[in-house]
Amino acid sequence: MSTQHRAAVLGSPIAHSLSPVLHRAAYAELGLDDWSYGRFEVDEQALPGFIEGLDGSWAGLSLTMPLKRAVIPLLDGITDTAASVEAVNTVVLGEDGRRTGDNTDIPGMIAALRERGVDKVESAAILGAGATASSALAALSGICAGPVTAYVRSAARADEMRGWGERLDVDVRIADWAEADRALTAPLVIATTPAGAADALAGAVPERPGTLFDVLYEPWPTRLASAWTDQGGAVVGGLDLLVHQAVLQVEQMTGRSPAPLAAMRKAGEEALAAR
Repeated sequence: MSTQHRAAVLGSPIAHSLSPVLHRAAYAELGLDDWSYGRFEVDEQALPGFIEGLDGSWAGLSLTMPLKRAVIPLLDGITDTAASVEAVNTVVLGEDGRRTGDNTDIPGMIAALRERGVDKVESAAILGAGATASSALAALSGICAGPVTAYVRSAARADEMRGWGERLDVDVRIADWAEADRALTAPLVIATTPAGAADALAGAVPERPGTLFDVLYEPWPTRLASAWTDQGGAVVGGLDLLVHQAVLQVEQMTGRSPAPLAAMRKAGEEALAAR
């Protein structure tokens, strides 16, 4: 009888997570009939107990907000990538019980951009300054030759982004959110803001835009992404990021490579269309 292998996504709120759809599609394509992938509502207070309760059938965890930093003290080690932004979205549980944290958002962003032919830019702009913005800066540290301008709403956020720039060795310039329409002339614009926050910029898309990476996937397309496409610009969406980071998670948790990118993306598109 085959051994059962378990994985799951944890977070709060978690009901709308697409991770189960993507991972289960990968298991089906890879013929991993003895693998299951669940979804658990877990907040920061419940996380230590949940992790302590895992038995040997568990292979890995995907983590979303608000757990990406809270999990770090509960692990035996984290990768350099995760350490660079102090955020873990992937926990691999070894057969010896060792818990290792990684961050697949950063290489996922790089892979999603590369898929659209973007592997080097002279400069870039980031809209927003939350947790995703630090991952965006880490991704840009490898592909952006020049400065990155971050458009932020508060002095506290500005200080945070300057700090991340120093840690990641990225030349970060700070600009006020009131001037965010200027961001759209950059060769690469990464929008990390919540749903609706960048809608007002849709009318400011230039005649010949570069590449927009909008990390949202629901609702999709965003007003900004639609306007960008209308002007002939290249758009990378949140589903692209979600799929690419999940591909890396599947490979780490199952030991099988390559994970089936096309099947996972198709499953994600179908799930979103059905909502």
